[in-house]
Amino acid sequence: MKARSKILIKQLIWAGLQGIDCIGSKNERGKKVYTRTLEENLFVDSLSESTARSFSQGDGNELSKGKYPGKMQALHSSSALGVNVFEYWKQNGGASEIALACGLVRKGSDAPQDIVFEVKFPINDKFAIAPNIDIVINNKEGSTVKALAIECKYSEAYGGRGHGGLKEAYLSDCEKLWQDIPNLKALAESISPDDDRFKYLHAAQLIKHILGLKRAYGKKGFRLLYLWYNVFGDEGERHRIEAEEFANCALADGILFHVLTYQALIERMAKTLGIEHRSYINYLVTRYL
Repeated sequence: MKARSKILIKQLIWAGLQGIDCIGSKNERGKKVYTRTLEENLFVDSLSESTARSFSQGDGNELSKGKYPGKMQALHSSSALGVNVFEYWKQNGGASEIALACGLVRKGSDAPQDIVFEVKFPINDKFAIAPNIDIVINNKEGSTVKALAIECKYSEAYGGRGHGGLKEAYLSDCEKLWQDIPNLKALAESISPDDDRFKYLHAAQLIKHILGLKRAYGKKGFRLLYLWYNVFGDEGERHRIEAEEFANCALADGILFHVLTYQALIERMAKTLGIEHRSYINYLVTRYL
């Protein structure tokens, strides 16, 4: 069975056990893998005002704008998974706790201040579109590392549709940004304009995130985490190998790049968090492990 099918079946079983009646992307048309309301697909009662605003202003049509469900209402939605893990901490002032669980800060650090979704970091003012980074944890003023950025992947990595390479303009028009990252530049050249190297990892997207963050904060002013969902079998193993290959390249250039699976993150939190977070942990374990 394909990895994406495994994810969908698991989520449909979860929805059935919760008594959630799913609909299609066009209500009664389409595969019935969307919840009727956004709240049915989330752990929190509702999105915070700032999070709702971030998604409504984003490019992904995550929130419903009419009679059809938004993408975040899909059981297999990457944005819903990201919200289910991170929005809880945003609403409860726990930026440091989730940053620690992600391995982005040391124990006792009070640097992380707030959690923001769908953040744009322009790479070049000539480019019309700046890619969105799924989640950014901003550190307090004066911190050496200014931002902890997180790119999240769920079922889309296993969609089988492939992904684009890096457009040549990112190499030709951003010369200064490449000067001290030769290994990433060589990788970028190997996937421009088409990416025949990576099947599951969207390497071009990660490179664009690094360029945008590097422009905003400098080479040492950020950390970037690739947080992905593992699926047992060959597809999950190949995804892991590709993620590690990219990580080794980034680290060779001195980029503070990390790789972590959602399963490892949830298991880590289940072992370390106290009883006050029990309902949150039970939700994540039941739904995603």
